[in-house]
Amino acid sequence: MRARLDALRANRALQWACIVIAVNQLGFGIVVPVTPIYARSFGVTETAVGFVVAIYGLGRLLFNVPAGNAADRYGRRPTILVGTIVTSAGSLLCGLAEGFTQLLFFRLIGGIGAAIVITGVQTVVADIATRENRSRMMATYQAFFTFAVGVGPSVGGVVALWAGYRAPFFAFAGLALAAGVLAIAQLPESRPVARASGPAGPLAPSGATRALLVNVGFLTLSAITFVQFFNRTGGIFAVVPLAGVERIGIDPATMGLALTAASVCNIAFVGVAGSLADRHGRKAAIVPGCVVGAASFWGFSFATDYPLFVLSAILWGLSGAFLAASAAYTADLAPAGAVGLTMGVYRTLADLGYVIGPITLGYLAETMGSAASLSSAAWLSLLTMVPFLLFAPETGGTHGRARRA
Repeated sequence: MRARLDALRANRALQWACIVIAVNQLGFGIVVPVTPIYARSFGVTETAVGFVVAIYGLGRLLFNVPAGNAADRYGRRPTILVGTIVTSAGSLLCGLAEGFTQLLFFRLIGGIGAAIVITGVQTVVADIATRENRSRMMATYQAFFTFAVGVGPSVGGVVALWAGYRAPFFAFAGLALAAGVLAIAQLPESRPVARASGPAGPLAPSGATRALLVNVGFLTLSAITFVQFFNRTGGIFAVVPLAGVERIGIDPATMGLALTAASVCNIAFVGVAGSLADRHGRKAAIVPGCVVGAASFWGFSFATDYPLFVLSAILWGLSGAFLAASAAYTADLAPAGAVGLTMGVYRTLADLGYVIGPITLGYLAETMGSAASLSSAAWLSLLTMVPFLLFAPETGGTHGRARRA
């Protein structure tokens, strides 16, 4: 009976965590297709557009670890609430920006809020999951996250066509506040009561960080996630929209439909990918995710018509479904009492890609063309897969349980 009640509570907490992140990321998705075009309206180059995307990642990069520490120290719910308020303020100010420099600064504020929200909610999911169901729970969370980001562009494109490129940022501000209200009203506090873990007890934050940074599995997995973020923000959020507009001639609403198709594919396969990772190990999902991700960027690099563009977006969504197991692999490695910190460090290393990707791929697109830029993204996806495949230990599935026995 106790186990059944615990499972019901965990499922309820997962439900609300998914709703909170979906509402928040719907707002983020709304601004995805218009951010590069809005930045261009200030008369800047492709590289400068990359900076607008990248600086949002810089805010996340700087505040992931503090957000994880705050979640461990003060609780998950208050941390998430603060993050939603900061996100809302940053988005509102972006919509009111009077120049490119202001837009950059306000995007930085929005990125800080994003770090706090995403780290806090992802920590909740890591708290309530067990090793046996972690990939499925993380995959469900990631499906809501990705679906909301993918549906958002369709909404944002229509809003931009009707009300201008500033309007989607105002919509994001309202949705971020709504997510905060839901979090404080419905999301249960999942922070565990501090308890000893062996003679030395839980590791201090500095010790936990050092343990992660010398762990081969954590480092090779972080390289994959770095590239995933590098490609998503540099490719999907910066180069791909401009290539779609300037090479194929599609408008923001049509662009949004393609990205929504990617999210539908993600939803369709995320359960399969999560079950695969829980049953056969996290690597069984992560490695194919890298290969499919590479295929999607090769498709984008060659796309000269809308059907191939949509197919490439669908492959990107499929890749994301399998790579959702990355968060479960990370949570498997978390030292005792440092789940929030672990997710913060993981997201910090990943968000390096968020910062570097738009600038690098934007520069390559400006100097060598969008096809060369997107082909580079495809090769990176394959190259970072190899060390993880060869050297990372398995932590889930039958192989992982056998090693721990």
